[in-house]
Amino acid sequence: MVSRKANQNSHFLLLVLAFAILGVAHGEYLIGLGSYDMTGPAAQVNMMGYANMDQNSAGVHFRLRARTFIVADPSDQRSRFAFVNLDAGMASQLVTIKVLERLRSRYGTLYKEENLAISGIHTHAGPGGYLQYLLYHVTSLGFVQQSFDPLVNAIEQSIVQAHQNLKPGSIFINSGDVENAGINRSPSAYLFNPAEERARYPANVDKEMTLLKFVDGASVKSIGAFSWYATHGTSMSRDNKLISGDNKGAAARFFEDWFTSSESNSSSSVPTRSSIGKLIKKAISIKATGGKPCDNSTSRSFKVRKSDGSQFVGAFCQSNVGDVSPNVLGAFCTDSGKPCDFNHSSCHGDVTLCIGRGPGYPDEILSTKIIGERQSNKAVDLFMSATKELTGKIDYRHMYLNFSGLVVEINGGSKVRTCPAAVGPGFAAGTTDGPGMFGFQQGDTEINELWKRVRDLLKEPSQYQADCQKPKAVLLSSGEMFEPYAWAPAILPIQILRLGKLIILSVPGEFTTMAGRRLREAVKETLISNGGGEFDAETHIVIAGLTNTYSQYIATFEEYEQQRYEAASTLYGPHTLLAYIQQFNHLALAMAKGWGVLQPISWSPPDLSSKVLRLLADPFRDSLPKGKKFGDINQDVRKPEGGSFKTGDRPSAVFWSANPRNDLLTEGTFAVVEMLRGQQWIPVYDDDDFSLYFKWKLDNSSSYTSLATVEWEVPKEASSGVYRLRHFGSSKKEQDAPIEYFTGTSSAFTVS
Repeated sequence: MVSRKANQNSHFLLLVLAFAILGVAHGEYLIGLGSYDMTGPAAQVNMMGYANMDQNSAGVHFRLRARTFIVADPSDQRSRFAFVNLDAGMASQLVTIKVLERLRSRYGTLYKEENLAISGIHTHAGPGGYLQYLLYHVTSLGFVQQSFDPLVNAIEQSIVQAHQNLKPGSIFINSGDVENAGINRSPSAYLFNPAEERARYPANVDKEMTLLKFVDGASVKSIGAFSWYATHGTSMSRDNKLISGDNKGAAARFFEDWFTSSESNSSSSVPTRSSIGKLIKKAISIKATGGKPCDNSTSRSFKVRKSDGSQFVGAFCQSNVGDVSPNVLGAFCTDSGKPCDFNHSSCHGDVTLCIGRGPGYPDEILSTKIIGERQSNKAVDLFMSATKELTGKIDYRHMYLNFSGLVVEINGGSKVRTCPAAVGPGFAAGTTDGPGMFGFQQGDTEINELWKRVRDLLKEPSQYQADCQKPKAVLLSSGEMFEPYAWAPAILPIQILRLGKLIILSVPGEFTTMAGRRLREAVKETLISNGGGEFDAETHIVIAGLTNTYSQYIATFEEYEQQRYEAASTLYGPHTLLAYIQQFNHLALAMAKGWGVLQPISWSPPDLSSKVLRLLADPFRDSLPKGKKFGDINQDVRKPEGGSFKTGDRPSAVFWSANPRNDLLTEGTFAVVEMLRGQQWIPVYDDDDFSLYFKWKLDNSSSYTSLATVEWEVPKEASSGVYRLRHFGSSKKEQDAPIEYFTGTSSAFTVS
């Protein structure tokens, strides 16, 4: 949402830009966009990212979405690709497998692994348990079907929307620097890279954001924008339990709201003293309603942002994020307030005391907002000034690689190999964004005897593995562990997508800043050298990180020497980056020459869905205290002194509720703020809003009785008036009983 003046300016600029591009928005491509809710279970499911056993979901900060764009050649509609951006920690090979199965049943071979990219934004505040390798769902107690299904469904539905929306349009590209939205969290490792290489760049992180603007060819109306920029989804801490898209999800919400806002819903009236008094009197007379039954679609009708496939879509995609933190104030010791040790990011040898600080410190939600706004504001600038139109061929190349022993040529012909997957002690140390275990430090290249014995109980690494991974000490030889099924991936996909002179490199992991730079430069050089003039200095390369599957980090050979977290998490040994560069160059050569790619049949990823552990229990039956109904008020809104709330205040109400896992209310909402207009209550904020919080917990008196808190931070654009809070939920009297739906409302209150 924006102020009235900013809104008027934005509409004026949109109008000017529409006229400016009227003559060129002629429909070079077929373009379609889509967006769908993928929020997942908001209770009792471990979150993916920090590997913190205590970080189980307990509410919603704002909902998660899958956003898709499809581009196709009007003269050859099989020449197309689909790019999906997920408000999730990362992509999952099993998700890709199941999505492709669904798409085949709808569209045959139109969408396949070669021309479908599914990329995660790397939020650490989404439900886990949707990856198929054991190492990645230990803390979620195995595979969680209820996390997996919304992902697959949202990807499918967003692609269906985009496919159905395909129509002639134009695509414009722009790029520019985002300031103060990311710092290097492993600067000592970055310094291991050659001085002459570092001297070529102004900073130890990439600041550039690349944005695509999609314009409908007939109406010359903007229909969406996708951008790529590298910063971690770790503004929300490892202690947060609210589902959130973190700073990139927030940027998407702010950007979409900016585009769709209008004077009528962003203006704010200035009440007189007498009108405030009347509002307060009116609010006093409107009491809370008891819980009432409703049906499974009721909450959808109360959504403020209804998804029908026609909405503007703004996506903020991830890039070479490996060593980039949004906690831009730096890392400090919690006991002394002093900066952490430069080389190890610890305090007196203890990594658990070294914590990065975001720009809103100590308020992590404020930090999330600020970093989101910095990305969104830059995207607005790029969007408004985008005049360079993309034209040219749509193309793609894809292949699977077995990274457990890939031969890599170095130094003019000598050969080395990648290794089976393994992590080192620096992995257990964690990062300044999310510290790991006491007793480990980033940079450790030795493991004490106690931890060696613990490791060996699981799997003692082979001598080949120990030698191959040096100087990494093998803490967990995940690539040699196959009981009860594979602990880490060996088969990985790599992919190049082409849209004219834009090249998207889909990478299945987190490249560090310098690793990403080397990959981009190598691919660009290969394309220019072999493209017969099709590619030149204007060719723009972006990295789409955490795409199609997940394989942790990719550090440079030099950064690998220090064994900080990123290097200790570079699974396939010191030559991992060289292997990627070599194989991406093969794909780039094939693209430049117009060749196909020969794919060995044996290099196909497994489907482990029949083997995965599923240890998370289903929700217990829901219960209530005697005389209460689901949706009844437990604690009503407490009116402030003076009788009226103002900007920044937080009215809240607590409801007797049930487990949110009974029904995820997909494309619905758990919480609503309603405003009284005339004689009608109108929903004005829902749990897609940054300002509205849905919090869930079990009542202390019973492990079956739930409490839901709806809390609203009154935003500055809120109009003066009478409001109330509403909660939606679903309950089960027994585990196998049918679901029953309910709603309840607070008493009214005023905002002035």
